[in-house]
Amino acid sequence: MIASSLVAALHFIAAFGIAATLFLEWLTFSRTPTLAEAKRIALADRWYGLFAMVLLVVGFVRAAQFEKGWSFYAHSPFFHLKLTLFVLVGLLSIYPTVRFIRWAPMLKAGQTPKVTEREYTLISRLLAAQMALLVLIVIAASLMAHAVGL
Repeated sequence: MIASSLVAALHFIAAFGIAATLFLEWLTFSRTPTLAEAKRIALADRWYGLFAMVLLVVGFVRAAQFEKGWSFYAHSPFFHLKLTLFVLVGLLSIYPTVRFIRWAPMLKAGQTPKVTEREYTLISRLLAAQMALLVLIVIAASLMAHAVGL
């Protein structure tokens, strides 16, 4: 019982971590980020990736070893939807992450990154889309947990 609770808590911490770091990136990102803002965005993006990896690994452990067991989740359409949405969020995060990683040499040199209008619009939209998909993931998770569709 304690192990199951701890694994669930780690799963929730990772999920909240993803939401918090993504929101921080979205809130901080601008056409003209300061050096401090750019460093904050880059750091948040690294944590975002770490939280996503933890969520995925712990989520599969939780589904296979705890809770309702793998066979329940394997047959749940909302589990499959949740995973599909999670993969989609990951795919949408690639471009912003690559851009933020490419800022590293400038940030180390104490320079602010240059963000074009096109890049600003695209990254802003990608961050907003990821946040919207996180809401859908929460809905799918709730439906899955209540065995809707089975």
